Amino acid sequence: MEIILAKSAGFCFGVSRAVKMAYENAGENVYTYGPLAHNNDVINDLREKGIKIADSIEGLQADKLILRAHGVGPEVYKSLEERNIEFVDCTCPCVKVIHRKVQKCFNEGFDIIIIGDANHPEIKAINAYADNKSVIIGNMEEAQSAELSIDRKYCLVGQTTFNRNLFEEITDVLKEKLEHLIIYNTICDATRTRQEEALKIAGKVDHMIVLGDKKSSNTTKLYEICKKTCKNTYFIESISELELNIFNSFDKIGITAGASTPPAIIKEAIFRMSELDNNAMNTNQSFEQMLNESLVTLHTGDIVKGTVIQIVNGEVSVNLGYKSDGLIPRGEFSDNPDVNPSEVLKEGDEIEVFVVRVNDGDGNVLLSKKRLEMQKGYTELEEAFNNKTTVKGRVTEVVKGGLIATVKGVRVFIPSSQISGRFVDDLNQFVGKDYNFNVLEFDRQKRRIVAGRKELVQTEEKLKKEAVFNNIEVGQKAEGTVSRLVDFGAFVDLGGADGLIHISEMSWGRVKKASDVLKEGDKVTVSVLNVDKEKGKISLSLKDVIENPWNNISEKYPVGEIVEGKVVRHVPFGAFVELEPGVDGLVHISQIAQKHVVKAEDELKIGEIIKVKVMEVDAENKKISLSKKEVDGIKAEDAPGEETPAEEANPEA
Repeated sequence: MEIILAKSAGFCFGVSRAVKMAYENAGENVYTYGPLAHNNDVINDLREKGIKIADSIEGLQADKLILRAHGVGPEVYKSLEERNIEFVDCTCPCVKVIHRKVQKCFNEGFDIIIIGDANHPEIKAINAYADNKSVIIGNMEEAQSAELSIDRKYCLVGQTTFNRNLFEEITDVLKEKLEHLIIYNTICDATRTRQEEALKIAGKVDHMIVLGDKKSSNTTKLYEICKKTCKNTYFIESISELELNIFNSFDKIGITAGASTPPAIIKEAIFRMSELDNNAMNTNQSFEQMLNESLVTLHTGDIVKGTVIQIVNGEVSVNLGYKSDGLIPRGEFSDNPDVNPSEVLKEGDEIEVFVVRVNDGDGNVLLSKKRLEMQKGYTELEEAFNNKTTVKGRVTEVVKGGLIATVKGVRVFIPSSQISGRFVDDLNQFVGKDYNFNVLEFDRQKRRIVAGRKELVQTEEKLKKEAVFNNIEVGQKAEGTVSRLVDFGAFVDLGGADGLIHISEMSWGRVKKASDVLKEGDKVTVSVLNVDKEKGKISLSLKDVIENPWNNISEKYPVGEIVEGKVVRHVPFGAFVELEPGVDGLVHISQIAQKHVVKAEDELKIGEIIKVKVMEVDAENKKISLSKKEVDGIKAEDAPGEETPAEEANPEA
């Protein structure tokens, strides 16, 4: 005989947690608010421990009240506080999630739809968070006939133990009827797993046994699922109800159990079935011992998986299948303080965690996701060191001699000489940025890891420089960023190679220093004047040929025209006058005045605005000859009431 026991058979996390908490709080005047579980064995065993059942709070004189896994409505909590009755809240964390969703949506103006058994205590409690105004749907007929308004907003949740396939069929019907419908699939993962596993086993056995209380909703659904696949399916509360002579030694038998079925009943069934095949089991254990075996055992340093229950203020609560929930504080979630857990996880997600402490002092299991990532990080860093591969990390702080980066959750030292391909004066510019690194040293025992990016930067710069020189051509326009200012010009980063704008190529006008025109970080469009690949030099210009002020110079300044200009510099043979930015003309010393002039500065001051006559224009060589004397002569001729002396009028007399 082959016996296949479903791994998920028996107490779910919520029920086992509630029963465990009940044992811990047992006493003479302790009550549960309604039956703690749909199983007589559980109820009778608790009664032997002194725990009684209260069907109502009215008139209750109790030292302590235990709230069952099904949950209660807000009015119950309020009543307990008013009556000053101490209570132990054993509500299943998955049910608590539904309460919060329903209350939030109801307060935001949504109508609530609950898919489930209207008479089930879990549904009654959920409905209480919607002021008992929910629409409760238990089957396809009710879904099709439900009176719902297409103009209203609806929020839909499901009983945690409801049949998943039926839930999806009902929601499909409702989606066709309603335009504004938010659906939360709140069926417990344990329920889904239990149902899927039972269906799979039922499909390959001769007989299927479903153990559980006839009043249990989830056990009833298990029976219905198995019966469709295996005609020889038996729904019993204990193995004693079954005539074992219906089986023979060649049968394949499957066993599953509802979420409220205690371990003792399952073990008894296996024992009795095994007796048929002379393979008896030792069942000399108490009910409480068997219960403890059904719970997960945790130790500091364990790596375990759990399900996210809720995320509040950056702290993540996790269902571990243990008697207490796990808690990941904000500081233990990620090495990056900017990471918000609620943006990474959602309720119901499975998560792998590191157990820091089994009891944090408040009854919770202290967990860390960050430390788990760190353990994995050490392994990945060691592999990168051995295989000479790169890793990605974020620079977090400046320290003596270099930087600290977080790589795969591990603190790594980056020497200042290894952060770039050139000397860096201010290391703060790297903080908060992500880079690829080579692992240069790795010592797990000393926790010493040194990394750098110098070689990577040099290789990257070399490739970029080659790409620039392969694509750049004389005469083309290029865009770049001013990287450095020097006395004779400015260097521009063209995306991997620097080009030089000589100070004479910064403007058509005169430029005394590069900083008058540019500053580091400026984005510029330049013209390529020359490219020397062998020497690795590129000459650039900010001047634009189209804007050349010497274009059509003869038309702008025809010979004989009188124009204004500014004296800009003196030379031994005269003075230069700026007619416009980029266009200077020379007033020869002989053309400064009607008299003999020894030095130009004796007659003309820098910055002085004067009128001059255009005497000659050489556009090709960019030269213009000017005369101030000619203008002054015209003024003298036009001056009224003045006569020219005879000796000046006739110089030959």
